[in-house]
Amino acid sequence: MPQAAYHFPRGFLWGAATASHQVEGNNTNNNWWAWEQEPGHIKNGQKSGLAIDWWNGRWREDFDRAAGSGQNAHRLSIEWSRIQPAPDRWDEDALDRYRAMIRALLDRNMTPWSLCIISAIHSG
Repeated sequence: MPQAAYHFPRGFLWGAATASHQVEGNNTNNNWWAWEQEPGHIKNGQKSGLAIDWWNGRWREDFDRAAGSGQNAHRLSIEWSRIQPAPDRWDEDALDRYRAMIRALLDRNMTPWSLCIISAIHSG
């Protein structure tokens, strides 16, 4: 069998991605939660529920596994309905949780990526 060597440029980012609704759990204030409550949308009527419980800190374990497997980047989504649960209210606890996730990635020498982070980089 032929063998090949692949060379990636210095600084190439290896990582994974997550979607907040699929990993955080118990976010009942967004359109996905409302959609999954309607009968017939999901086979066997399953719901996201607790998901994998990132909101309560299980993201630490996943970040450790990712860093341990050689990943140097992670793309995470930030759930806007957690940050701004009502038109006139901001949730500082939610902002602090996302800040902790981003700090934890940096502490593991991983590059955090998010649409919010990417927007900030490109706008200025």
